[in-house]
Amino acid sequence: MGALARIVGAKVGAAVGAAVASATYHGLTRAESTSAALTRTNHRGESVTLAQGPALVAGATIGAVATPGLDGSQRLAAALAIAGSGTLGAYDDLLGDSDTKGLRGHLTAAAEGNITSGFIKLVGIGAIGVAAGALARKGRGGVVDAALAGAVIAGSANVLNLLDLRPGRASKAFALLSTPYLVSPSGAMLAGPQGATASMLPHDLAERSMMGDAGANALGAAWGVCAVSRMNRGSLLVTAGAIAGLTLLSERVSFSDLIAQNPVTSWLDQLGRVAPPPSASWPPSD
Repeated sequence: MGALARIVGAKVGAAVGAAVASATYHGLTRAESTSAALTRTNHRGESVTLAQGPALVAGATIGAVATPGLDGSQRLAAALAIAGSGTLGAYDDLLGDSDTKGLRGHLTAAAEGNITSGFIKLVGIGAIGVAAGALARKGRGGVVDAALAGAVIAGSANVLNLLDLRPGRASKAFALLSTPYLVSPSGAMLAGPQGATASMLPHDLAERSMMGDAGANALGAAWGVCAVSRMNRGSLLVTAGAIAGLTLLSERVSFSDLIAQNPVTSWLDQLGRVAPPPSASWPPSD
């Protein structure tokens, strides 16, 4: 497929992803049966909706599947990684135990016989990552490369979730990381997720919603499955190692503090945020 055809195909996928995400978001927030169940408190103590997460999962998955230019294994890999990781993230959002935090906390709890929702998510996304990675790589490198690809996909899902602590932060990180891939043949896998993210970003920045584990895990896995599709074993090892390093670093330091201490990252982090007045409530009266 030529460059022009890839661009057209990416626009189609992005449009589908945006439309599906927007429709899902508005459907969830307008239904009384779901609006209360999805209400959470954000970092400023304001009530917001988690509807952005399921909307991103739906838009990113359907957008990726609908994007022209992908072969069958790429479509299946993207759908499995995004929908599977997003579903496990939604499970943790809605039914998870928030008392246990961090990778160390979930592993320690499991060693003591307490299987947390976070541990179930960790194992589940790891298994999904291996299967999706093998599909995306079309069997190249056998079991070893599939395992490394799974580590990259699962690790990416987790790292993006670690960034979802302030409005728009995870969305911006996903956009910055995924944009360079859009010019590559496998970049079409990210068109749908990017369209879905763009459609949800205004709600995120205005603190009307948050993506939660569902959205962050889905977008991180989407980046991961696209990235591993073209990596050689050396690149897989380096990327998996870098992601593992970031994960371990998050156990010791606050990413929010690191971002705030650097003028460039702080400016990017604040860019576009439109916080509502303290009296604002969810759902809006209009």
